[in-house]
This record gives sequence, C-alpha cells and structure tokens, in this order.
Amino acid sequence: MKRLLALFTLVLPLALQAQSKLAQNIIDDFSNRAAYHYSLKNDSITGYIAEQLTRSGAGGIDVDATMFKLGDDQGAFDAALKYLYQYSDCNRQRYIENLKSLGLKNNSIFPIATYTANKYRDQTKELLEDKKDFLVTYTGPHTGKTPPPATAASTENNGDAGTATAAAGAATAATSPSGGEETAAAPTAADTRDWEVKPIFKARNAEQLINMYGKENVILRDGSDITGNATGKNAFVVYPDTDNELQIEMDGEDGNTLLFSFEHAKWKTPFGLKPGDPLEKLLKINGRPFKFNAFEWTDGGLVSSWEGGQLNGKGVEVVLRANNTGDPKLYDQVTGDKTIRSDNSALKKLNVVIQSITFKSN
Repeated sequence: MKRLLALFTLVLPLALQAQSKLAQNIIDDFSNRAAYHYSLKNDSITGYIAEQLTRSGAGGIDVDATMFKLGDDQGAFDAALKYLYQYSDCNRQRYIENLKSLGLKNNSIFPIATYTANKYRDQTKELLEDKKDFLVTYTGPHTGKTPPPATAASTENNGDAGTATAAAGAATAATSPSGGEETAAAPTAADTRDWEVKPIFKARNAEQLINMYGKENVILRDGSDITGNATGKNAFVVYPDTDNELQIEMDGEDGNTLLFSFEHAKWKTPFGLKPGDPLEKLLKINGRPFKFNAFEWTDGGLVSSWEGGQLNGKGVEVVLRANNTGDPKLYDQVTGDKTIRSDNSALKKLNVVIQSITFKSN
C-alpha cells in the first residue's frame, strides 16, 4: 500500500505538469506554422493574432519579428494561443479545426488544445467580451509579411510547396468564426454576380469556369475532402480566400463535387443547405433522424448514414460541429469513438450546425 501511495505521489505531479506544459517540438511546430502563414497575404488567423498582440503589448515593439519567432518568447507564444482561442470563440472544437488549418502535425494539435483550454478556462467570458469590442475597430488582416533573413529559410522549409500553400491559406479563412473579418474587400457597386451553382455541376474544364467567373477568380490547387484530407486530385477554386470560396473537383462524365466551407457564402445551394445551418434544418430536410461520427475523433461530425431519409443517395456529405461546448459532461456524451443519432437529446443544448457540406452531381 505504501508503495502504491509513493508511486501515486510521484506520478500525479508529472500528470499535472503534462497538462500545464508543452514539449519543445510542439512549441516549434506551432511557431513555424504561424510564421509561414504570417507570410501569406490575407491570412485571417495570424492577422487576428498579430493585431491582438499589438494592442495588448504582448507582441513587443516589432510585432512582425515576434510573429516569425513565437517559439522564442514564451509570453508571446501563450498570448498567441490565447488569441487564437478567442478567435475560435473559445470553442474547443473550432479551435482544433483552426489548428488543423494552420497545418500543424497531428501529434501537436490535441496537446495544444488541452493546454490552451486548461490555461484560459476561467477567462472565457472576458475573452469573448474583448473580442466583441475588438471587432468594432478591427480592419482586417495585414499579413503577407517578409520574414527576417535569419528566419526566412526555416519558414520556407516548414511551408507547403506549390498549390498546397493556397489550400492552407484558404482553410484558415474557412474556419473563421462568425462576426470575424472578411478577407476580400466588399464590392462598392451592387453585386450582380450569379450565385446559382447548377451551371457549375455541368462544367467540365477550367475554360468554362473562367468564362463564368473570370480568370482572376479561378485557381487550381490540391483538392481536399470534406474532412480536410487530401484527395490526391486537382481542384478548381472559385473566389479563393473569400467567404464565397468554392472548391470544385471534376471527374469527367462522372460529375463534379462541390465543397462549401464558409458560413456567409452567397451561393444558392441544393436543398438550400449551407454551412452554418442548424441541425434542425438538416433533420427536417432529411425527414428522419440520421447518424454521424461523434466529435473530436477520426472524421468527427461526419454524417455516416442518412438512415434511408430524403438525402440518402443524393450525393450529399455533411460535417457537423457543436458551437456550445461549455458543459463538459454534456459534450462528452457526443465525443469519442462512436456513432451518434441526430435525435440524441444532448445535441439540443450544444447548438450543432453544419460545418461543411459537399454535393456530388450524378
């Protein structure tokens, strides 16, 4: 018994320390990815962090230099995590998605999420109130900075090459919280663009897309599926790095797959479904309860079966997210390695919405 007590006394401090400290390789991973994204134009996450570091003074006199070496300044590093958490509305699931969008390694994401949630769990109310005040005067991200010579090489080495860099930058905008900034300037004249997606399902090449939306509004990059995994295919992106970004993968006569990940997009989508729509709307359209993978696990939030409902066989894939995760006991009921029914009573208080949705033409 004494041996067990002694072992417990030894292990407990180590366990607590694991919750309050991050390994250096994880700190370096976040620092490198933040530096890389800060060199991209209109990067909403690092732009938000940098502005908050400036206003709070945590970024020092030269915030640009700080953003390129967060790992060298523990105070600035912790503040950066805090402001990313604030950017994510202090929502753990959304925070994880934003960490993924920065391109962090898988074994860095959950330790950082736990570390941040523990460190700032008592500041949620103050962070959300501060964000509300901050957005009143925030004018948007000012990124695309050139790293100092000493850090330029490491930043480039840790960045993704080719068109994958655009995908990472676009993913950052995709997980921007409601009320956040739009990365592209709003048109000064009346918007007369056609937001109907039906013609896109019939397009078969880049030329047709360019004719519809203009060469400056169409790019080619590595495609990703609805959960953010690379598909190994090229994808066309219309209106990249804006709230109206739309990814299109073309499979010839087998049809096109359209991926929507932005809540404020203007597109007229099939069934009227779009990111940000509540679970209740999805249930109503399907006509019966369906099943999805529990949150914070492999393919978390992905609908696994429409259970014979109206959306069954219609080429619709949906990933859900819970906006209200403040009650751990309630949230734990729908997380982990399991399948959840959409009529689970715990979901009613979690404010579950569509995070992303794809439509595959027949």
